[in-house]
Amino acid sequence: MGVATENAADIAEIQTVLDSLCKAHHEKNAAAIAAPYAANARLFTLSPPLEQRGIRVEEQQAWLDTWEGPIDLRSSDMEITVSGDFAFCHGFVQMSGTPKSAGRHMSFWMRSTVCLRRDGGAWHIIHDHVSVPFYMDGSERPAFDLKP
Repeated sequence: MGVATENAADIAEIQTVLDSLCKAHHEKNAAAIAAPYAANARLFTLSPPLEQRGIRVEEQQAWLDTWEGPIDLRSSDMEITVSGDFAFCHGFVQMSGTPKSAGRHMSFWMRSTVCLRRDGGAWHIIHDHVSVPFYMDGSERPAFDLKP
């Protein structure tokens, strides 16, 4: 197998990992969300604290339960770069759904960076960072109106 073919196979496997996260969010399945993450993955998510190590299934399920119905994730402009047993992904992710607290459907785009390491023949997420820009006009409003 040549380098280009290996890279294409790696990219396909990584895309499957990313797609599994979208499906798990839609199904509100915390265990399936946690499955591709390394136990000590460094997470920089939208909610506090600034950093979390690994996915806590109970906390993830508690967050999922704050939504009515499915949570849909859709990526755009996601680039995947593979070098040996490491991969770097970056792009945009749209999150859509109805938070119970809002009582209405919401949809917004986030910036996303995901790093993976191949271990035992499988790709595992070791770093996950999502962010939403905010208006720096003193209002500190999240820029939910931006689109890629």
